[in-house]
Amino acid sequence: MSTTRQSPRRYAMIGTGSRSEMYVRALLGSHSDVGTPVAWVDSNPVRMAYYDRLLGELRPGAPLPPSYSPAQLEQMREETGADAVVITTPDFTHHEYVIAALKLGMDVVVEKPLTVDAQKAAAIADAAAASSANVTVTFNYRYSPRNTLVRQLIDAGEIGSVTSIHFEWLLDTGHGADYFRRWHREKEKSGGLLVHKATHHFDLVNWWTSGIPETVFALGGLNFYGEGNAGSSSPGASDGRFGLDLGKDSRMQQLFKDAEHVDGYRRDQDVFAPGVTIEDNMSVLVGYRSGASLAYTLHAHAPWEGYRVAINGTRGRLELDVVEKPHRARDADQTVDPSAQDEAATAASADTAARDSLRPRSSTLLLQKHFERPVEIPIPVGVGGHGGGDLKLLDDVFRGAVTPGSAGAIPGEENLARRAGYLDGLRSIAVGIAANTSIASGEVTRISQLGFPID
Repeated sequence: MSTTRQSPRRYAMIGTGSRSEMYVRALLGSHSDVGTPVAWVDSNPVRMAYYDRLLGELRPGAPLPPSYSPAQLEQMREETGADAVVITTPDFTHHEYVIAALKLGMDVVVEKPLTVDAQKAAAIADAAAASSANVTVTFNYRYSPRNTLVRQLIDAGEIGSVTSIHFEWLLDTGHGADYFRRWHREKEKSGGLLVHKATHHFDLVNWWTSGIPETVFALGGLNFYGEGNAGSSSPGASDGRFGLDLGKDSRMQQLFKDAEHVDGYRRDQDVFAPGVTIEDNMSVLVGYRSGASLAYTLHAHAPWEGYRVAINGTRGRLELDVVEKPHRARDADQTVDPSAQDEAATAASADTAARDSLRPRSSTLLLQKHFERPVEIPIPVGVGGHGGGDLKLLDDVFRGAVTPGSAGAIPGEENLARRAGYLDGLRSIAVGIAANTSIASGEVTRISQLGFPID
């Protein structure tokens, strides 16, 4: 039987900031057999020029993709024949590009969160329902081996029916502070951390439990960052420990410092300056259609980074403890997001491991059934960023896309339903949007009242 090799899919890269690079490198390297970048789309030519140089390094002599402004999407589609777009622009602009691409018949790969408020979410839902094109939301934490194991254990009935979840996420004073340096510090642009960051976490709970959220109550406040708050008089506030020197990183210099004169965007704002409108401490209670509940907290100025999850069921309990960075040193390097590092490639030295013995970088998963002792479930070491999730995500997004109707591109894991569509994206942001509404009103918010579908 003969087989016909498909030509690589043609991807337009909408947004050429730092997050775009993971996708561009994949399409120029490990996934070049199934996809290729055919256009850059951005409002800033300096950032697009960075990707011209990157392509020149990775594919010497290859023709450069043409560059377009955001207003030229239709022209870009006609001139390049793009099959799909990868959207990595600021969150508050996602809806514009998702809707425009769907109307032009292009499949959409969009970074989380899908969007930031109810009005934009409703517009995306209408466009997705009216289009034959597909939307994929890139929830990379679904693909991490440790999070996969949680889903598999629940699916196997090891703890019975899920009744409640406790989920605590800690951002340290490096990673947490970074959300207060950039555009994320403005709630109208990011939805705050309950939308921009916690959409990952709410999606995990939805995916682990196949749950549909219904009611939300939340509390939140800006207690550490921002003008006049506790952090401004804390150790490190006066000696630059909360700052970011773009000049120390060639990539950051080229993408942001060198591009400031074009649009005025500053990537290294003072975290204690006026203008911060998002919270840094948040607590959320979520009720699900199944009767299960979630108690969630997010803390953005912790001394270490990681997360803890406890899932209670009718037959037992799962506990997942993850330490992504044991501590943030006074003279730490400028690594902002420790979860984006390759865990296998950044194993601690013997000396560092000894000093971090009380809280080593680690992932531990315990299963304890009723009337039995706890059992530790071995977790495979993930390769690549976000606990090994990034590489598997890229496989599913790019290789899975060439097999229409496939449930997944990873052999043996097709039944996990990890590739997230627009309804998954809406379901996750619904919790964050409802939480923001609850914080503002002081009352319980019903997700059905937000004005967009989640199932």
